[in-house]
Amino acid sequence: MNPSTLLPRRFRGEPAPSQAAAPSRLNKRLTPLIQFLAKVACSHPIHTIGFIALLASSSYVGLLQETLFGGTASVSKAEWTSLAEGSRDLIAGPETGWKWQNVEQSTGSFDEPDHLALLTLVFPEIVSTGAVVAAPHSHAVPTPSNLSITTLPATINSFAAYARDSVLAYSVPYEQAPEFIAAAQEIPLENAEETETQHGREKKMWIMKAAKVDVGNNLVLWVRDSWSKFLDLLKNAGGLDITIMFLGYLAMHITFVSLFLSMRRLGSNFWLGTTTLFSSTFAFLFGLAVTTSLGIPISVLLLSEGLPFLVVTIGFEKNIVLTKAVLSHAIEHRAQETKKGKQVKQENVISYAVQAAIKEKGYDIICDYAIEIFVLSLGAASGVQGGLQQFCFLAAWILFFDCILLFTFYTAILSIKLVINRIKRHVEMRMVLEADGVSRRVAENAASSADGPNSKEASLFGRNVKSSSVPKFKGLMVSGFILVNIVNIVTILFRNGASFSNIRSLVGGLSGVVTTPPIDPFKVASNGLDAILEIAKAKGSAVLVSIVTPIKYELEYPSVHYALPSATAPSEGQLFGVGGRVVGGLLSSLEDPVLSKWIVAALALSVGLNGYLFNVARWTIKDPNTPDHQIDRNELARAQRFNETPTVNLPLGEYVPPTPQQTQPATPAITDDESDTEAKAKPKVEVENRSMAVLEKMLAEKRVTEMTDEEVVELSMRGKIPGYALEKTLKNFTRAVKVRRTIIARTRATSEITSVLENSKLPYRHYDWERVFGACCENVIGYMPIPVGVAGPLVIDGQSFFIPMATTEGVLVASTSRGCKAINSGGGAVTVLTADGMTRGPVVSFETLDRAGAAKLWLDSEEGQTTMKTAFNSTSRFARLQTMKTAIAGTNLYIRFKTTTGDAMGMNMISKGCEHALNVMQNEAGFDDMVIVSLSGNYCSDKKPAAINWIEGRGKSVVAEAIIPGEVVRSVLKTDVDSLVELNTSKNMIGSAMAGSIGGFNAHAANIVAAIYLATGQDPAQVVESANCITIMKNLRGSLQISVSMPSLEVGTLGGGTILDPQGSMLELLGVRGSHPTNPGDNARRLARIIGASVLAGELSLCSALAAGHLVKAHMAHNRSAAPSGAPSRAMTPAPSSVSLAMSNGAARR
Repeated sequence: MNPSTLLPRRFRGEPAPSQAAAPSRLNKRLTPLIQFLAKVACSHPIHTIGFIALLASSSYVGLLQETLFGGTASVSKAEWTSLAEGSRDLIAGPETGWKWQNVEQSTGSFDEPDHLALLTLVFPEIVSTGAVVAAPHSHAVPTPSNLSITTLPATINSFAAYARDSVLAYSVPYEQAPEFIAAAQEIPLENAEETETQHGREKKMWIMKAAKVDVGNNLVLWVRDSWSKFLDLLKNAGGLDITIMFLGYLAMHITFVSLFLSMRRLGSNFWLGTTTLFSSTFAFLFGLAVTTSLGIPISVLLLSEGLPFLVVTIGFEKNIVLTKAVLSHAIEHRAQETKKGKQVKQENVISYAVQAAIKEKGYDIICDYAIEIFVLSLGAASGVQGGLQQFCFLAAWILFFDCILLFTFYTAILSIKLVINRIKRHVEMRMVLEADGVSRRVAENAASSADGPNSKEASLFGRNVKSSSVPKFKGLMVSGFILVNIVNIVTILFRNGASFSNIRSLVGGLSGVVTTPPIDPFKVASNGLDAILEIAKAKGSAVLVSIVTPIKYELEYPSVHYALPSATAPSEGQLFGVGGRVVGGLLSSLEDPVLSKWIVAALALSVGLNGYLFNVARWTIKDPNTPDHQIDRNELARAQRFNETPTVNLPLGEYVPPTPQQTQPATPAITDDESDTEAKAKPKVEVENRSMAVLEKMLAEKRVTEMTDEEVVELSMRGKIPGYALEKTLKNFTRAVKVRRTIIARTRATSEITSVLENSKLPYRHYDWERVFGACCENVIGYMPIPVGVAGPLVIDGQSFFIPMATTEGVLVASTSRGCKAINSGGGAVTVLTADGMTRGPVVSFETLDRAGAAKLWLDSEEGQTTMKTAFNSTSRFARLQTMKTAIAGTNLYIRFKTTTGDAMGMNMISKGCEHALNVMQNEAGFDDMVIVSLSGNYCSDKKPAAINWIEGRGKSVVAEAIIPGEVVRSVLKTDVDSLVELNTSKNMIGSAMAGSIGGFNAHAANIVAAIYLATGQDPAQVVESANCITIMKNLRGSLQISVSMPSLEVGTLGGGTILDPQGSMLELLGVRGSHPTNPGDNARRLARIIGASVLAGELSLCSALAAGHLVKAHMAHNRSAAPSGAPSRAMTPAPSSVSLAMSNGAARR
């Protein structure tokens, strides 16, 4: 057995994946039990949280009643037994070398030494009517004549001097001390004046504070009393003890800060950290309730010193580890498939995430708890006095309940967190789509589809969730919990008909819970001890001295002895006494000489633990697009061999057998996840022909759905039903498309040409038209199937991707795959995203050039930039204005807004922001003479070749690079490095310059961009500027260094064609569908990187084919499989013979 396994996991580190051992037998038995417990909590999270919160509240109230208040009754009595608590006994004699020793430490034998009590009376400085009231002299203290009392020199420490206290010290035989205390409860004040009070005429006297009866002091008196107690504690505490306690609490709060930093990195700024503290607090309350019920004395002093040690040592990393695992599994969750390949019902994401996280981390967490509880149990059984035994017993119970609450209360919190995350994603996606111009219905459908099939069933907020649902839920949960606790605390005073003052008698057996802490005798009475020692030396006999805790006095009227508290209702002071006793107990921890040393070990451990926790704070939820392991070269090679096309570089004269032609209908077969909507439109029985009057009446009654298709066609052709209204009127999208095809085919003006449409091979069935309507296309008559192939795999930034490409050009996918293979052989492609910002360039006009120039200066100024940014950003939660670039042409002013749009391409979102910003400029900035000519002034520039896009960039600016070894160039690409470099210079550089190209310094970047755009639902028209690319090749120490720079890639993973399922599934293939779960915008940026690397592969392969003279051969080979046709079916990329010839001559010369 490895000894390191006995340590908690945070001390032994995370094992590497390859070193992870198989689950043990105990793991296999214990994990299902934990999963069952968590499953019950996650199935009913609100009930679980509410029940545990109420149970914790009840425990808290019970502890307030029984423990914290029950032990304070005996402390505030002016009796010898009470005042002597916390006293220290010292002995000195010939056997000790006349040095003071603690009685329990002394091993010598003494012959009945003199036993003395050393009493210290403390009088505060009182200022009355501008004069200082002097403390009494030693002779003013009433002393019975039968007592042997010796006056000793007083000891003044630094804190007593700061408080300006006067001190009197006496020694008295121990058996006479009770009589002296009884006599010294009141000390006359010299020259005191008699005053009329509610109890008669009285004179103020020095009254022992312990003899004072609480008569309902107000807040001011409570604060003053607490400050006095605090100073008393400081007097008896060592400087090192105070420093250690301060550092201990500082380390505990650093641990709290670490917790919130960690949770913030996991996506929660406040709530997860707060609920973690709630969970630990509940565990503390349950543990304290069990400990006190078992008769183990636990004082506030013990808790105040021990809890920082426990918090710093144990920490909150178990909650952090479980949270990270749950949130990561929730992101990674995908629909499972059966062996037959059919999609099964998707498991609830919340249940899956929690179960998977517990399966992965649950056993390790339980082992950590078990080890920690075992160590604390050894401490509880050690028998060490001074509070260690009791606190270890309490800490073991706290960890036991913390373990239970982690897998019940906290997992219920995490399940609610997952629901809230899903709601946020749902609302944000819907709002992004709406801001991008998609109708609310389509946006809602797309967002619901992204949530998964069981999202509505798993929702805690119902189906019609709103953006305000989450804040309302959080507010109700917190306010409800606080209200319950307030009610419980307030009703303490009225339970069982007992008043506040009578609660203390309910549990007399627990009166020793809070005890007076021991004192430091040499701080309290060092001068007095020296005097007693000199007397003992003179006598030559040993002496035993009991140093009593200093006795405090106040200047009060004697009636404080017999004033009685009200029995009808709790007084204000009693209410303040609740907090006073708790605060007093916390402050008294400074005095203890044993418990305060525990924190030394805690601070030593906190150095390492806080470093660990701050490292934990850097953890984030696992990105679903980040690979779990490094690239497996064998697996990558097998994938490449499967996807290779051997006819890319066919030698001249090789025979290629013709490919059999497909004669099946164009409409695809019905799949399991589709419904035959066409069958619903067909009437089951024959219907007689209805007259036009009847049809018009049915139309007025909105009964069009009852008509046959022919009747609908007839009404539409008569102008009764507009073509654009067919979907709304028929309430069946597929039927509306079919009817529209018939209408267009029979339209008289075009029937000679369009009559073939009614029975054409353009498919229209089994398509989700609901997402198209109002979002992607109008006047729909069908959909155009385009073949989709995959190139690759291609390693991009350390992760493998298959690249989906929709194209009708043969060789394109195969050629790109060959480029991928070559790039992979060199270690893969590396990409850098240099800019991210979509643009819109409106044009405004002024009457004079002066006004146009003034507007330009204002827009370029800091004031103008701030005003326009504020106005623009107010229109959307997602679009953020980065910069504005202005240009003047005559009296026209062109403004190029550049903004971030998250994961959406965002043209409509930007247009809305530009419109509002221009209105603010016109109406509020003093440019009311400005005329908005057009919201798009071609200064963007959108869907047109433009130098500004090539220079300034638009959308995502990406650079991709790969280094291919020379041997790979020769074996895979069938050429050499120098030939490729020379071809790139002659073709892509000089050739493009000769043609006056703008951003066209490449071989065929538009080919790859267009194919991926069609496959992933991007705007095909934006291929114009998105294909701007410059390809650079260099000979790097015998290897080929190739890079492509694409400054204006315009892509998005939300909105537009991405909401359609086929295109969305291709985005899913790349792992970038929808909005990124943790960092909005990352999915769109990753898609841009993938496209850039794919263009790199396409450029490499085509240039290699040109250099080797293979392009024509490959196209000719593939063309043999095409059906004979009188007209060309596609336009092929020609191979410029002059360049090929030049390359051949260059190669021959070399």
